[in-house]
Amino acid sequence: MVEVVEGIVISEKPYGETSKIIQVFTKEHGIIGMMVKGCRNLKSPLRSVTDKLSYGHFTIYYKKDKLSILSEVSILNPFHEIKKDIEKISYASFLVELSEQVVKQTSQVSSVYGLLIEGLFKINEKFDALVIMNMIELKYLDYLGVLPVLDACSVCGRKTDIVTLSSDKGGYLCKSCWTNEPIISKKAIQLVRMYYYVDIHKIEKLDIRPEVKLEINDFLDRYYDRYTGLYLKSKNFIKELAKLN
Repeated sequence: MVEVVEGIVISEKPYGETSKIIQVFTKEHGIIGMMVKGCRNLKSPLRSVTDKLSYGHFTIYYKKDKLSILSEVSILNPFHEIKKDIEKISYASFLVELSEQVVKQTSQVSSVYGLLIEGLFKINEKFDALVIMNMIELKYLDYLGVLPVLDACSVCGRKTDIVTLSSDKGGYLCKSCWTNEPIISKKAIQLVRMYYYVDIHKIEKLDIRPEVKLEINDFLDRYYDRYTGLYLKSKNFIKELAKLN
């Protein structure tokens, strides 16, 4: 059955001498494999539109639970700003890899897809890639069933005198329950909750101090390590890039 699906290429590998197999995260069917015949030939119209991060409408002969056959791609957004910047590419690649893992563990496939595409649009529009990445990471924890407590102390439920975020204790920590956990800024405590609730699509401005961004990012790194069991190579690449900068 011929079908047109919206999606983004998340991985690709050669097949034979002239073809390749791509994995596409689609709005309609989640992640599906597609055979792209002859696309590695120089004159193939599919050569430049089936690389990783290609986002558009894919015309396919759809085969459920098997490789679909791709016949045509109409690009919706080429993500030029992302693809010309190694740092943006690294953040986008991480979000793609993370989304692939999250979608395997949730029934809310369309929500994960929507967040990924919204995030890539914002990064392409030159919004702070670290902040956008952290927002999506935090929202994905909900789909993974391990969202930190961000409305009250994660130990006693108290809503006042919140002094820090604790990855070990699962979220906000009040003054009474604090022992020796590192204290983070009040701004980071406020913003991490905003990260979760904000509609990424509606963001028009981001102006967050570098030290606050790093506090939130460090918390999320530790939280993912402790509660998700996910190990993503692309996150290590981001860390290496940060060291160089």
